[in-house]
Amino acid sequence: MTEQERRPTARFFATAAKGTEPLLRDELHELGLRRVRADRGGVHFGAELSDAYRACLWSRIALRVLEPLVEFACPHEDALYEGVKGVDWTRVLDARRTLAVRAACRSSRLTHTQYIAQRTKDAVVDQLRERLGARPSVDRQDPDVQLFVHLVKDRATIYLDHSGDSLHAHGFRAAQGAAPIKETLASALVRYSGWDRESPLVDPMCGSGTLLLEAGLWAARRAPGLARSDFGFERWADFDDQARATITRLREEARDAAKPLSLSLIGSDTDAGALEAARANAEQAGLRVNLRLAPVTSAAPSADGGGLVVNPPYGERLRRDENLGADLAKVLQRFEAYERALIVPRQFDLPLRADKFLMVFNGAIECELRRYEARRVTP
Repeated sequence: MTEQERRPTARFFATAAKGTEPLLRDELHELGLRRVRADRGGVHFGAELSDAYRACLWSRIALRVLEPLVEFACPHEDALYEGVKGVDWTRVLDARRTLAVRAACRSSRLTHTQYIAQRTKDAVVDQLRERLGARPSVDRQDPDVQLFVHLVKDRATIYLDHSGDSLHAHGFRAAQGAAPIKETLASALVRYSGWDRESPLVDPMCGSGTLLLEAGLWAARRAPGLARSDFGFERWADFDDQARATITRLREEARDAAKPLSLSLIGSDTDAGALEAARANAEQAGLRVNLRLAPVTSAAPSADGGGLVVNPPYGERLRRDENLGADLAKVLQRFEAYERALIVPRQFDLPLRADKFLMVFNGAIECELRRYEARRVTP
């Protein structure tokens, strides 16, 4: 490896929705992973292959688990080609497996992401043709091996995707409403709320139930990766008997860790169709949820404490009532003995000051997670 090339101190990088990196960092710490460090766009972690397997299986907030293979100076296309060709691709690829490459760039002389991906693919298949006498095929829809090229300020990093399909799909969404929140962002909001995973959880604008179900699965210690048939790394050339034994053991441990859910998940909404979707999703997830058709203003606590989470309509895909901010403020005050959090656009007017907030993106919408800590209620 030349002086211009280096490996990162942590072996893997878990990507996350912008703004949720600190929450993913805390989650990976809880999973017992080492070398955890939040960075722009995700979290560095781990040293052993089993660390990547564990993150794929257990993380509720990560979108992908990537392995940075190499970083090098990349001022032009020839440097890109040679840098990529310097990696030993026989570790994961042979002529029987398929390949896809995606690219992103900023502040670099190479600016065309499609060409960057094409040139990267050329370097990989040329090396394998020279070494094996045959080359892998390209499959952009369902590849066995997926690579990411990240080019910033004329430096390229080549990532190998351990996860395969995006980790945001946790396997319970049989149906969805008009403006669903991704499961990963829902998990981030639930974690940010400070809910204890033992007391009741309320969502008075529950839609198709994503927040409630993510919370329930977290409390029940149900690993989201158990819902997947496989991960990307299980389709690689080096996925041998030892690797298979490792992921089999981790899956068995995850199944053993699950426990029955004894707490209450309570949701309401004014959309009957959304509630039907929530019921279908709860059945798919194997969770019991108490649902009712009611306006947000009718929500009232049924216990001395618990959690409350809300993803109200933004006025983008769902119409927003002009009194919604004031109504939500009243509900938040009514639940003052609960840990409370909501995700709203930055300019969302809510006449109640949050104790904490975190800037995030819900798709392309700049939002805030706003947290309201529980207050002791005096009789």
